[in-house]
Amino acid sequence: MDLNLLHHQIGYGLGAAFALGLLLLALRPPDRSVIRNMLIVTALLALAQLLSMLVALADLQRAESVLVAVAAIGIGVVIIRMVSILIFGFVLTRLKLNLPHIVEDLAVTGVAFAWLLYWLHGAGLDLGSLLATSAVITAVLAFSMQDTLGNILGGVVLQLDTSLRIGDWVKIDDISGQVTDVRWRHTAIETRNRETVIIPNGWLVKNRFTVIGSRNDKQLAWRRWLWFNLDLNVPPNKVVHVLEDSVRDCETPHVLLDPAPSAVLMEVGQGYARYALRYWLGEARPDDPTDSAVRINAMAALSRNQIGLAVVQEERLVIKENERRRAALQADELARRESILGAVDLFANFSPEEIRLLAENLVPAPFVKGSTITRQGRRAHWLYLIVTGEADVWIEQQGIRAHIATLKAGNVFGEMGMMTGEPRRASVTAKTDIESLRLGKSGFESVLRARPDIAKEISQVISARQGQLDEATQEVASQRSESPANDAIGARIRSFFGLDP
Repeated sequence: MDLNLLHHQIGYGLGAAFALGLLLLALRPPDRSVIRNMLIVTALLALAQLLSMLVALADLQRAESVLVAVAAIGIGVVIIRMVSILIFGFVLTRLKLNLPHIVEDLAVTGVAFAWLLYWLHGAGLDLGSLLATSAVITAVLAFSMQDTLGNILGGVVLQLDTSLRIGDWVKIDDISGQVTDVRWRHTAIETRNRETVIIPNGWLVKNRFTVIGSRNDKQLAWRRWLWFNLDLNVPPNKVVHVLEDSVRDCETPHVLLDPAPSAVLMEVGQGYARYALRYWLGEARPDDPTDSAVRINAMAALSRNQIGLAVVQEERLVIKENERRRAALQADELARRESILGAVDLFANFSPEEIRLLAENLVPAPFVKGSTITRQGRRAHWLYLIVTGEADVWIEQQGIRAHIATLKAGNVFGEMGMMTGEPRRASVTAKTDIESLRLGKSGFESVLRARPDIAKEISQVISARQGQLDEATQEVASQRSESPANDAIGARIRSFFGLDP
């Protein structure tokens, strides 16, 4: 090893290191602290070079060799580090190629190790024998540093499969934040509280974490859930519309309208209905402030529509005359039903006593919008009387489904099924929320047996209604079927209820 040649090469290296350092101080202000430290190291290496020259004058060759080796290896590592800052921190940044720091760390480590081997080989060391001799030592070190190696390999794996990228918002157990850096040993996550959480890469590879948003979305769309316990007496569809409109109308920053917001009834408890208002957030950082803004607008919308929050409460009704009050309530309900039945043409010829008997056998039957109340071809031995709401009547023939009528409050349907037992001739769906009353075969049978002549009176009404249905069906069917005659319907009613001809 020619020490004089090494002295000259080290001098050139020191000059290059100082020049690179001064250049980087101007080009990379964020890395000035690191660059200053490397300049200090360069100055120390220059001092070692100067000491080696002084030792050479004293003819201490061994000490000179050690100092020269330290200076040569050190200045090589410093130059490698400075070049990496120039390439990764300046050149690639200008080219808008932002690579993870782990790539820079691995590149610097690999090149520095190659430089060390190259220098040792130039110094006359047999690398083959060195590697063979150190095989056992390497195995021991690998076993003792398995956690460190696992973190390094974990960082490489996370970058290769892009499961975690800088800028991603993640949730890990009770930690939520943005990935700011992936180094050779750890991944740094900055929370919304400006706290930096350091997580070993090996742990991330072995455990589950959640990346907020879809990889396929160009813009982040994160669905948020807001919960409301509301008054159980308010119709659910009304609450859903009010909550959804509150998001669409509020124009809150970072709230996306596509996908559209949605509200759902998730639970019904004692005295409350639990709703979830779900909206899409386009920016992960202001999650809580945006939740608050959406919640405030929703509360205001609920207040405008007289929808109150459910309050946990206990009601105890203490009435001295329980039986009398219960009878009074039942009498009021019975009177209401009698009034409804009296306005129906099907029961126009019934006596007050018969109307009262029918009213006692009516059963409440509510339906929500979109429900199928009865389906064409099904057998059901009861009729429905609409109290509030509207229903659509549909006919299906030869694969064609056609709308033929809309029933409103006071209309009756399903009478043929109750009177004769024949299958439904049409399907009926709830156009709106419906409050209806249902009358079954058994409830009507007692009235019919008491006065069998009712069958003839009802058959006339049913025949007329069937004629109207056939006229509406004519637009769908290719051939119009004949409506059953009054006498035929009356005979079928008597047969169905087991009455004498």
